Amino acid sequence: MTIATREAGAPDIDALMAMMGQAFDPAFGEAWNEGQCLGILSLPDTWMTFAAIDGANAGFALSRFLIDEAELLLLAVPPEWRRRGVARTLIERTAVIARERGGRRLLLEVRADNAAIDLYRGAGFAEIGRRRDYYRGPCGLRDAITLARPLG
Repeated sequence: MTIATREAGAPDIDALMAMMGQAFDPAFGEAWNEGQCLGILSLPDTWMTFAAIDGANAGFALSRFLIDEAELLLLAVPPEWRRRGVARTLIERTAVIARERGGRRLLLEVRADNAAIDLYRGAGFAEIGRRRDYYRGPCGLRDAITLARPLG
């Protein structure tokens, strides 16, 4: 099994929204709507990477670069593609792009009770902060943890 990556953009919005709908549990209110995604994609220094397995979309990463840091805004892998290295491949591709742009570190925020925290820690991220009651959804309030990974 080979995971292929490609840079994506606004023309890929339908595929992006389909993957997001599959990957994010609506109970937590973390998914973005189409307008939010198109808005961020229209900004300079923002990029999106798609991952595919055997030609099927298997995940995406949406990121932005500011001064000397990159932020992984969204990372999504639909359940059928999880535990195959897709998320790790997307993280590493994002880190390469950020480093090429002169980034010193890669940041992200994640819900404090999200199982993906183990993935992020395994990919070299460490906690640098916490936002209390940041996520608001049908399941109530959840803290966000800010994680950082050096890119040097």
